[in-house]
Amino acid sequence: MAVSDRFITDAKKYIRVTSTAFEAEIADLVEAAKADLLLSGIDEEKVYNEDDPLVKRAIMTYIKAGFGIDNPDAEKYQESYKMQKTNLMLSSDYSTAETAVPFTYLTEDE
Repeated sequence: MAVSDRFITDAKKYIRVTSTAFEAEIADLVEAAKADLLLSGIDEEKVYNEDDPLVKRAIMTYIKAGFGIDNPDAEKYQESYKMQKTNLMLSSDYSTAETAVPFTYLTEDE
């Protein structure tokens, strides 16, 4: 599924790029992030929903980690992406895996 122009525009804002010269690289990173989420067991409908805030944040973090040649913060963003992906994998709202658990809010008593 192609990446929408709106999603590319949002990604460019996230990585603070205004030029159209990098749109192909950004689209490739979006597709790579989606493929990685799918391989990790994240529900396909969620991955391709460009309005889902948690998936969108994970994809944007993946882009931030992989964009550019000399990215001094790449490792930090890679770790952040892994953590976000793990959280999605553990949620039964997002994961197709048997090991996912239902999302619940913890209270101070728990």
